[in-house]
Amino acid sequence: MKLIYKTLFLVLFFVTGKTYAQDFVYTPKNPAFGGSPYNYSWLLSSAQAQNNTKEATTTSSTSSYSTDPLKNFTQSLNQQILSQLSRQIVSKQFGEGGLTAGTYVLGDYQIQIADQTNGLNITIIDNKTGSQTSVVVPYF
Repeated sequence: MKLIYKTLFLVLFFVTGKTYAQDFVYTPKNPAFGGSPYNYSWLLSSAQAQNNTKEATTTSSTSSYSTDPLKNFTQSLNQQILSQLSRQIVSKQFGEGGLTAGTYVLGDYQIQIADQTNGLNITIIDNKTGSQTSVVVPYF
């Protein structure tokens, strides 16, 4: 048994005595990180093939407006009137002058303003959808 071990040891010693190794060298593929510039077209085509997003296509119309200009004007006018109304409410609460109680119709909106004991009650009704919003501005 010892003879087998000695023989095996000698064989392994002489066989493994002449082994060679080489260094591992990492070379990046992407040219942005130092790789070969010839890989650029391959990487680009590979990325485009995997791209699942679609570009938004613009619809060409005969007019230069994407929406109805009259509708834009109406919306802008409604916003300006509501902005002026809110400024008047704030000036009434914190300064002189302001709104009188009553019902106002502004485009698609009906606005009801009432003085109550807890504050100024403002009810805004959208005539198109029928939705209603109530705001109470308290007295200070």
